[in-house]
Formats: sequence, C-alpha cells, structure tokens
Amino acid sequence: MFMTPLNRSQIDAYNASGGAQAQATDPQAAQDRFLKLFLAQLSNQDPLNPMDNAQMTTQMAQINTVTGIQQLNQTVNNLAEQFHMAQGVQSAALVGRQVVAQGNALAVSNGVAQGSFSLPQAVDQVRVDVLGRAGEVLGSVELGARGAGMQHFEWPLGSIDPARVGSMQVQASSAGQAVTALPLARQRIDSVGVVDGALRLRSADGSTMTQKQILAFL
Repeated sequence: MFMTPLNRSQIDAYNASGGAQAQATDPQAAQDRFLKLFLAQLSNQDPLNPMDNAQMTTQMAQINTVTGIQQLNQTVNNLAEQFHMAQGVQSAALVGRQVVAQGNALAVSNGVAQGSFSLPQAVDQVRVDVLGRAGEVLGSVELGARGAGMQHFEWPLGSIDPARVGSMQVQASSAGQAVTALPLARQRIDSVGVVDGALRLRSADGSTMTQKQILAFL
C-alpha cells in the first residue's frame, strides 16, 4: 500500500490531535514522532509518483517550525515562572509597609489617622472630614492651599476610639469653585500570597490587592 505526501492540513491535524500529549512532552519527542511518520511515508511512497525534493523540504521546514514554536513556548513558560518568583520576592519586602491604593479608607497607627487623596489641579483650600463607621463626622482637618497631585495628611484621634474611624470625605476649592478630589486608601501590607494563580497583597483590614492597584509606596 502506497502513501501520498502529507499536506499542510494533515500536518496541522496531526499536531492538533496530539495537543494535550504534545504539551506533556518536550519538543524533541514531538520531532521524533514526526520523523517516524515521515520515514514511514518515504518507505511506502508510490514509485510511479515519488515525492519530489520540494515536498520533502516543505515538510521538514514545517516540522522545524512546529518544534521551534514548542521550544519558544517552553522558554516563555520558564521566563514567566522566574518572573513570578522574582515578583514574589520583591512583594515580600512590602510586608509591614504602607501603600496607597484606590479607596477612601484611613490607616490608624499610634493614635493618628493617616490618609491620602489626589487633586487634579492646584487649589486654594482643602478640608478633609474624618468619618466614623456609620458615616458620622468625627473631626476635620484644614489643609489650606495644596498643589496638584497626590497629597497626604494626618489627624490625631485624641480620645476617639480607633475602632470608630472609617473613611474620609475631601472638599477642595479653587477661586470659589469646587474641585473634585480623589480619595485614596492608606493601607499596611500584612502578607503576600498567591490567589487563583495571581500574586496578591493582603492588607491589615483583610482586603487583597494586586501590585497594579498600588499607586504609591510609603
């Protein structure tokens, strides 16, 4: 029984049918399987219509391309694993430090509430209201004129129970016109771990965030 030369669609089907197996083996094994099939094809070709050099060269080029792609995928996977390891080591250095992320939560340490916000432009006056868990105003901080960009502030709690401190509300104005400020959360990183395959930073309040969500390190 004679065999006809393999066309592109047959080679693609061969690679697709062994997709799961190909992932579990190295590129050399995939190349060995192809060469065995290729030799069987040469041994059983029609002597009246043999495969020409162009067909042989094309098929060898195709398997080399497939092997190269497999090797490239393996290299990329190895680089990704090394990147995740390096990212984990770097993130571990953040444990115990404060970071700024989106939100309006305040950090409380040593009887002082600490917060941050961002201004789209310079303003003449800024006032921050410190809110309790129920939304009540516990106190205010007058910050005066501030420039554009990220701003930080502190507010002594005095006799107020730290457990009552919740969030904040920022009011800013320029030339008598209200300016919308973006509240930002100050949080302390307590631990670093992997959640659903992604690196996560866990804050003191139990919430988690990715490195992309961090806007500043303090």
